[in-house]
Amino acid sequence: MTTALLIIDIQNDYFPGGRMELHGADAAGLQASRLLAHFRSSGQPTIHVRHIANDPAATFFLPDTVGAEIHPLVKPEQGEMVITKHTPNSFHETDLKAHLDAHGIDRLVIAGMMTHMCVDSSVRAASDAGFECVVVADACATREQTYAATTVAAESVQAAFLAALSGTFATVRSLSEVI
Repeated sequence: MTTALLIIDIQNDYFPGGRMELHGADAAGLQASRLLAHFRSSGQPTIHVRHIANDPAATFFLPDTVGAEIHPLVKPEQGEMVITKHTPNSFHETDLKAHLDAHGIDRLVIAGMMTHMCVDSSVRAASDAGFECVVVADACATREQTYAATTVAAESVQAAFLAALSGTFATVRSLSEVI
């Protein structure tokens, strides 16, 4: 199998001081940085995905802002593909699938933010498109969610979404298990 690293939306707005701070963003970003270093040292391809809001009501990832920039922990190097998306699904109206197919990539190792939104949506789309997916759990972050009168802690949101992906759509592992 030909494997690529897919880093989804690890952008400044998700970190402390950003417009949509996530629980554990610093820790997840550091793990993603280690994963990226591993892929770079082994010469395996890396694809960065960034979300740029095109909805006028959006409050984060606004075009041409520091918050929308890819975080320095995982900053792309020359030659690494950067895909820009405008929806949670990294495959929707992007050339990601065409790029993967053109390079014979059939397995994706995935890190990113938010686990419950863009990571979940992209992993499911990748699986549906026939890619084998490995999600690096500790290189992902999310935030608490509220439905009706119930607020679900970020740790529980993270666990629930990783559990839902595990087995059917992806293999979920820790960084130490992947590298």
